[in-house]
Amino acid sequence: MTIWKAILDGFAADQIAGTLFAPAREGTRAPWPSWVHEAIPAGLASLGVPSPWSHQVDGMEAIHAGHHTVIATGTGSGKSLTAWAPLLSHILSHREATRLSEIRKKPTVLYLAPTKALAADQLDSLTHLVSVTGDSIKPATVDGDTPSEVRRWARAHANIILTNPDFAHFSMLAGHERWPRLWSGLTAIVIDEFHTYRGMTGAQVALVVRRMLRMARHYGANPTVIFLSATAANPGGTAARFLGVDANQISVIDEDTSSHSASSLVIARGRAIPQRSDQSLNEDSIVVIDQEEQPVRRSALKEAAQAASRAVASGASTLVFSRSRAGAETISQLVREDLADHGSPYKDRVAAYRGGYLPEERRELEEGLRSGDIRALATTNALELGIDISGLDTVVMSGWPGTHASFRQQMGRAGRASQDGIAVLIARDDPLDQYLAENVAGLLEQPVEAQVFDPSNPYILSGHVCAAASELPLTADDAQIFGFQTTEHFDELVEAGLLTYRSGAWRWNVALGASAHELVDIRGGGSEISIIEGSTGSLLGTVSAGQADTTVHPQAVYIHQGSPFIVESLDAERAIVEPYRDEEIRTFAVAETAVEIAETKHEVPLRDGVLAFGDVLVASRVTGYDTRRSRDGLYLGRSPLEMPLRELPTQACWWTISDVRCAELKLTPDILPGALHGLEHAAIGLLPLFATCDRWDIGGLSTALHVQTGSPTIIIHDASPGGSGCAERGFHAARPWLEATVSRLESCPCRDGCPSCIQSPKCGNGNSPLSKVGALILGRAIVSGMS
Repeated sequence: MTIWKAILDGFAADQIAGTLFAPAREGTRAPWPSWVHEAIPAGLASLGVPSPWSHQVDGMEAIHAGHHTVIATGTGSGKSLTAWAPLLSHILSHREATRLSEIRKKPTVLYLAPTKALAADQLDSLTHLVSVTGDSIKPATVDGDTPSEVRRWARAHANIILTNPDFAHFSMLAGHERWPRLWSGLTAIVIDEFHTYRGMTGAQVALVVRRMLRMARHYGANPTVIFLSATAANPGGTAARFLGVDANQISVIDEDTSSHSASSLVIARGRAIPQRSDQSLNEDSIVVIDQEEQPVRRSALKEAAQAASRAVASGASTLVFSRSRAGAETISQLVREDLADHGSPYKDRVAAYRGGYLPEERRELEEGLRSGDIRALATTNALELGIDISGLDTVVMSGWPGTHASFRQQMGRAGRASQDGIAVLIARDDPLDQYLAENVAGLLEQPVEAQVFDPSNPYILSGHVCAAASELPLTADDAQIFGFQTTEHFDELVEAGLLTYRSGAWRWNVALGASAHELVDIRGGGSEISIIEGSTGSLLGTVSAGQADTTVHPQAVYIHQGSPFIVESLDAERAIVEPYRDEEIRTFAVAETAVEIAETKHEVPLRDGVLAFGDVLVASRVTGYDTRRSRDGLYLGRSPLEMPLRELPTQACWWTISDVRCAELKLTPDILPGALHGLEHAAIGLLPLFATCDRWDIGGLSTALHVQTGSPTIIIHDASPGGSGCAERGFHAARPWLEATVSRLESCPCRDGCPSCIQSPKCGNGNSPLSKVGALILGRAIVSGMS
């Protein structure tokens, strides 16, 4: 039995949403540029690479010409080689320098990876390339875990430094005096997996890179920036916004001319679970599901495990992607158990791979997958990034990965090394997953989502201005680095006591006795709350301060490694928990939210209302929690809580509809709140299709009468201080966004609403009130009013 048949035969007919086939493609090669150092082609020929793909040559020429360049091509298209060939050639051509001044100016390269693991993997690949091209190239990884003696060697000898944005900020910029050789010779900054930098983290890293360019110029260098990215919408414009330059200063390489093996994709839903009409029926009693209702389906996680098990049993090497660490661990266990139940010899060759593992554990797992010792590996997106795992037969995705870029990266893990691949996408009970399952043909088309981040966010700019001032005194010319037209913001920081001004320059106020670099939170997580088991003092985990009120409030049931704990107390630093005996009880926070419109920046009149974007202040408070039984979701009651009021200044888009139009639509006062609430939930679920975000990155409010708009209003806001750019993207893509939302509501077969359309897993009001019919009527009316 073939792998494809084994996978398909395991799905019921109503599970398969569609299949797609991408035929194999012959690549187009081109001669090496004449300026490439002779050691590069010779070395790569010995590794079986006769000549580059034509798009690689285009990228090499752009980099060699000194242009900022973004290479946005598919998985396995040779993006890294496109960058390394001209950079290694430049280093090799300068190896004859003998004078001290020339030695100090020998070219250096700084490579930024989003994770330590990727930087380590890239070092392995680069070291292999260096071994056949020239021993004068000395790469080194340097990060917070690097021993001091290795750091000293890297500062003195390495001409390629591989690191991450965090170390670049806290060490290489803050302590730039220890890295003069790097800065003075800096030829290029390579930003790998560029598509992963979005939201608050994308904005933070953009400002770090701008400060790095400023530092290099101070030391007499003028590096180019090379972006390596998965296929994305508008890569050139995104790179320009990242650097704060005009788009015409960016060279874009986005036509993939590499060869690709054939690939097959099946999109499926979870298996329908028959529902009993009476709890007294015995275990073998089954009733027919009402065809007007959306059937209850098995979770995507369990369905993915079953699909992976069938693939492994048929002899396939398989990678299973999960959205969470816990999901990866669970899937590996389920696959192992299923193989054991069927007497498979592969039952002990299944493992999990995720963040939190030691580097040597990850290396062992990666090698096991490459060699075939491991037949199935369940992972988070840790193996989506550029780590060299190739030649796999099958990839299974437990739920939509979040973005088209991630989807293509994950799908591309199957069928590399010139062999056909099979990918399986299991759609979750989520509006976006179900929408994509209904629009299968578009999955392999150009992505519509934009990579959103906002380097001008005032809530992150000040920290970077202070950090830059502590590195080198700021001058009036530096204002443009941060997108300022004047030095007014510098003066405001002087008034706040953070900077000082003398001799025409702004400096960090060292009298504060603090590090300016600590003002920058690159990963955007804010402070963390420690979750401690009170009876033992053991640290179970952490949660961000922003999520603490909803996840570890007093009397919340907290799940750790499958075991329930009850929260005894919560303060600004820790949550104290104890084991909880009742394993079936779950709690869900209930919150009240109000949104004040601080400034309307853009407004578009609609036929029956307005569409707008601007600054808002979100005030929320957890007021209680609902208790439910885990096995069937049975509501057991609500308990009150007294929690502090939280305020979040951020950005939002909103639309209104007039009371007159609502009356015409027969959305009476008893129906309208549920209609607004349902449309809000559905829209939040579909926004990630148009902006690189997760529904947890955004929030919303719907009200039948907003005190400022004076009308029924739906507000969708960013969940980050100052805004992440998602709401702004929603404003600009409002029509296709709401059209997709209406399409999901129209096609969902449920009658009253379900998790696939209007129910939200993060609703602070317990998904009440909701009206699917009302949401659909309202959505159609708003879309028609946009024409």
